[in-house]
Amino acid sequence: MFSKVLIANRGEIAVRIIRACREMGIQTVAVYSEADKEALHTQLADEAICIGPARATESYLDVQQVLSAAIATKAEAIHPGFGFLSENSQFAAMCEECQIAFIGPKSETIDAMGNKINARRLMQTAKVPVIPGSDGALSSAEEALTLATEIGYPVMLKAAAGGGGKGIRKVMRAEELVPAFQSAQQEAKASFGDDAMYLEKIISPARHIEVQILGDQLGHVIHLGERDCSLQRNNQKVMEEAPSIAISAEKRERIGAAAVRAAQAVNYESAGTIEFLMDTAGEFYFMEMNTRIQVEHPITEMITGVDLVKAQLKIAAGQPLEYQQADICLKGHAIECRINAENPAFNFAPSPGKIENLLLPSGGLGLRVDSAVFSGYTIPPYYDSMIAKVIVHGENRFDALMKMQRALNELVTDGVTTNAEFQLDLIASDQVIAGDYDTTFLQERFLPNWQPEN
Repeated sequence: MFSKVLIANRGEIAVRIIRACREMGIQTVAVYSEADKEALHTQLADEAICIGPARATESYLDVQQVLSAAIATKAEAIHPGFGFLSENSQFAAMCEECQIAFIGPKSETIDAMGNKINARRLMQTAKVPVIPGSDGALSSAEEALTLATEIGYPVMLKAAAGGGGKGIRKVMRAEELVPAFQSAQQEAKASFGDDAMYLEKIISPARHIEVQILGDQLGHVIHLGERDCSLQRNNQKVMEEAPSIAISAEKRERIGAAAVRAAQAVNYESAGTIEFLMDTAGEFYFMEMNTRIQVEHPITEMITGVDLVKAQLKIAAGQPLEYQQADICLKGHAIECRINAENPAFNFAPSPGKIENLLLPSGGLGLRVDSAVFSGYTIPPYYDSMIAKVIVHGENRFDALMKMQRALNELVTDGVTTNAEFQLDLIASDQVIAGDYDTTFLQERFLPNWQPEN
């Protein structure tokens, strides 16, 4: 096992990794920007090194600075968390060249799944269902128009090297396609240096179902059940639950097996997630693979009892998986709500500032809060607005829903505005309680009728 690990991240995920390392007897190195000098992850780590100014491109995304910090502190491994450099194949390759373990998959695996066209081909070869669409890169807007006519509208144009919502266009009718193709292609070229485009039919209404997998360096892969991430705003997840009430035991076995085949097709190592869309008929289709730990990983930990970050560390150190598929048993129900420093009453505008008084919910069984904020902490305006994740586990779904309502009612963040009230209203809505929602629910059915309290 490693004796020292550098965490190339900030906020709650950095704190989460530091705590896992401490429990395993591993020393930790935190890196931080000038804006994060007093952040919790810098205080909890055994060592902390400033790697640049507040701007992420000059600090957390600066590969040279991160690697220099690892070399200077003699860290044997780097955990990238999520976001920032976590899916940067060049960074993973440079870690390998420097003989520093990258706690994640191999660089070639990140590359293979990062190119969406290549990923579709690999999944088809592995007999994983994919969304109807183009088999390869589209040669022209005219080819896209012909294919869209064949599979039917609406369709989605996507950049092969896409990410972060760039190079994507929703097309509802034929007359929109050519200008949408041209603008998406230009955006893809500017953002990724690659203008290759492909096309998929839009599956809507649909459930967004993702399956957690673990793979070791010996070729063993297992899945740990699914999470339902259908409650989204502008394609950003808001609340997640596990398991999905829309998945039967038989379908869970099928979608889990498909996820394992997907991971095996790229010799996957570490924790990863296979994301699917499931239509109203219950058919599921591969969407993409996230080659990193997910924001919502705690709900899988809650229902399986498997610490995914510790599993990542053990796999990166060359240890075999501690579990067989038969060992994974889903118990109870878990829900996660993302608490963001934002104002839902003003179109969810970011709300950075100083937290004058903080009270995080606690007490009872099955309640966990992953956070990096504290009373007196000033939330910087430079990074993602998420400040905490409230996670609950109950004997059943109703128990979990009630526990989450109790937890959100206890949360106090005086000094900054958060989306806690919005989350509470969402979790208490009749549709969410009944499980009657899909990826369009929050944006199209809930938000238009939601009114913040005065």
